[in-house]
Amino acid sequence: MSQTPADPRQAVVPDGAAGRRFDAVLAELFPEFSRSRLAEWIKSGDALLDGSPARPRDAVKGGEVVTLQAVLETQTHAVPQDIPLDVLYEDAQVFVIDKPAGLVVHPGAGNPDGTLVNALLHRDPALSALPRAGIVHRLDKDTSGVMVVARTLEAQTALVEQLSARQVHRQYLAVVVGALVSGGTANAPIDRHPRDRLKMAVREDGREAVTHFRLRERFRAHTALECRLETGRTHQIRVHMAHLKHPIIGDPLYGGPLKLPKGATEELAAELRGFKRQALHAETLEFAHPVSGEPVRASAPVPADLKRLMDALRADTAAAAERERR
Repeated sequence: MSQTPADPRQAVVPDGAAGRRFDAVLAELFPEFSRSRLAEWIKSGDALLDGSPARPRDAVKGGEVVTLQAVLETQTHAVPQDIPLDVLYEDAQVFVIDKPAGLVVHPGAGNPDGTLVNALLHRDPALSALPRAGIVHRLDKDTSGVMVVARTLEAQTALVEQLSARQVHRQYLAVVVGALVSGGTANAPIDRHPRDRLKMAVREDGREAVTHFRLRERFRAHTALECRLETGRTHQIRVHMAHLKHPIIGDPLYGGPLKLPKGATEELAAELRGFKRQALHAETLEFAHPVSGEPVRASAPVPADLKRLMDALRADTAAAAERERR
């Protein structure tokens, strides 16, 4: 396994830690690393206490200098590829990107390369030392929109904790079948479909899943919704909207057969027939910066294909209203 050199890291043992085990104090001083990794470094002599190796159970006195002089094993072995990325925000700790529909996030069966991970490694080769190349959450292949990627272990740990604590604001635009009259909350547990392993499903024995939604724009037979994730289950918005009998337009897994509104304009019929992905866009992401704690908010513009679809829905609604006035 290839390795990436790491600059030595140092910290001072607090006086209040006197008498505690070295391994426990080390985990608190360097929370960006897992306990198992720190234990390996203690064993290998790469974690030093006042310049000398120490045993995990050795008691600290307080005031010692702890030094990590380990090398980081490569965590991500994907090949860097020059794939364009639309970066909305970046600094030394994070990237915030606008992922286009059609771009797979992780390499896998059927997608060995050409993924977001390959693109990220080309832009920042140091990401190979991070689990999942710094990715802390994902979007489905055909969902567009904003994602945050960590550039350091510290940032990755902090962002994962924020996501687990439901402190990250994630807002989506979804265009669904049916004219809803109000917003609401879908609170229905989700887990793997009992028969189709490619799908998720609402299940009583599933994991908690909560989606809040409100009306953005009503069309004649469809609705644009603003959805906010409280939890982040796989396919969550897609599954919840299908469960409510308002599947997302174009969803190949949960959408069902195409139904054209009665008297639909030719433009709308063409857009609906040609829209081959779920009409779902992650438009806004807000989180606390993993180092400064300052709020970071980024929004991705509505992509061209979804904008065309909404324009056609809008025109169809206006045409139907004009017919009624005659």
